[in-house]
Amino acid sequence: MPEETLENAVLAMESAIEAIAREFATVRTGKATTAILDGVRVEAYGSIVQLRQVANVSAPEPTMLLVQPYDPNIARDVARAIQSGDLGLNPSVDGAVVRVPIPPLTEERRRELVKILHRMAEEGRVSIRHARHEARDRLLTMQRDGEVGEDICRRTMAEVQTHTDDYVKKIDAMLTRREAEVMEV
Repeated sequence: MPEETLENAVLAMESAIEAIAREFATVRTGKATTAILDGVRVEAYGSIVQLRQVANVSAPEPTMLLVQPYDPNIARDVARAIQSGDLGLNPSVDGAVVRVPIPPLTEERRRELVKILHRMAEEGRVSIRHARHEARDRLLTMQRDGEVGEDICRRTMAEVQTHTDDYVKKIDAMLTRREAEVMEV
């Protein structure tokens, strides 16, 4: 039982790391990456769907994204969704494709993006601490119910804390790397 609790906590922490990695990828740097558009939702066919469900996104050059809708009739809807996506991008429709130039970031915008990265990282740390808290509560309940002894409970809680520290360090390292990418001119 304590091993299962530890395993569940580690899985929750691992999924928090994966979520942070996905969120960090959506924050744009000076270079064009297709992940920038991952959060864009397009109104198509009477419903709101993710951009990747209705179009192919590529980065043919470092300062340009190319969005090719599977249905050329929704190119204008795609461009509108990208423009209203609060990404600071100004797409243009070129026939059946949408060209999205990636403008260079201003120093002020870079600082804003770093603040956003720090907020995302803190959310990840909170998720990790939440997993630790749940594991701790489960272990204390098992100890109170007589399912495990005090020494096993303390040892498992120490392991959970070690994993918590390791995963928080991973988030901090990811934040440092991503922050350097954003601030790079």
